[in-house]
Amino acid sequence: MSADLIVCGLGPAGRALAHRAAVHGLAVTAIDPHPWRRWPATYATWADEVPDWLPDRVVAATIERPLARGTREVEIARAYQVFGTAALQDALDLSGVRVVADRVLEIGRGEQVRLTSGRTLPAHRVVDARGLARDVRRAEQTAYGVVLHRDREPAYFMDWSRDNGADAGEPASFLYTIPLGGGRVLFEETCLAGRPAIGLDELRRRLEHRLRCRGIEFGTDAPVERVRFPVEGGRARDGAFGAAGGLLHPATGYSVGATLAAADAVATGQSLWPVSARLVYALRRAGLRALLALPPHELPVFFDAFFALPPALQRAYLSGRTDLRGTTAAMIALFRELPWPLRRILAAAAAPGAGREAVPAGQP
Repeated sequence: MSADLIVCGLGPAGRALAHRAAVHGLAVTAIDPHPWRRWPATYATWADEVPDWLPDRVVAATIERPLARGTREVEIARAYQVFGTAALQDALDLSGVRVVADRVLEIGRGEQVRLTSGRTLPAHRVVDARGLARDVRRAEQTAYGVVLHRDREPAYFMDWSRDNGADAGEPASFLYTIPLGGGRVLFEETCLAGRPAIGLDELRRRLEHRLRCRGIEFGTDAPVERVRFPVEGGRARDGAFGAAGGLLHPATGYSVGATLAAADAVATGQSLWPVSARLVYALRRAGLRALLALPPHELPVFFDAFFALPPALQRAYLSGRTDLRGTTAAMIALFRELPWPLRRILAAAAAPGAGREAVPAGQP
């Protein structure tokens, strides 16, 4: 019997889509090799991106005005929310979904899915939500974090302070310090984007050096979080959802908020990619090229300029997936805020054709 919708992959994107499609009354089949495996990562997003249909219990912590530090400290005038990972996964209930524990071998023409078990499942529509495969030619975001019990720790969305032991000429990383609820705080040393990205062992060394410099004690039994994922490789297209479908912001690595907000539209068969959205995605990819081109010691200066922008322009660039006018205005305003040497670097890097995204052989 053919399903209305087959969802391939049950990470946050696939599970959100399968859940919302079932809520809308569709006959849904979801396929994943380990469909009930618990998600290990911490997910967060801007509060104004969280859809109304998610229950309040999925939010573990809200930071009304998170901090950012480049060479100076500023408050970001936008609330930021951290999800309880288990609560979020449970809220995306799959009780109305047919779940198949198998691996997708091929998504064929004619809306059918071939599995490694040899089965072929038909559907009226198939959506690929399996994320992005790693490839050495793709820029990645990496991070290494520890969860500690701390009282009243300031929440930093980004802290580029130079107390992590890295030399000025080495690839740069920043500290992400965010509450998880229950008195727990995640301290995470993060490489925003690199080709290649900073390795996890080096990020661990930098984090430990930074925490020691700040007098923050930690033991070997502290829970650890390891992050590594491509920030390029997705395509702005229907038929795929989440990172694979272009919903990951190439210049920030954020995708969960945009994915949750778009789940209803995709569940009901709407296209996410009007011309404005495709052009915004192209501008965001140019932003990634610009970040990759900047000398490491200039990144704090770059983010000083970004967080000096009016909040509406910050929001447009970070979250305005279809806001072509706002995204363009934000990028122009940022360019004007930067010193001339950085402008020249960014102009060269962001120009069309300056850096074609590497794609593995055989992938469109």
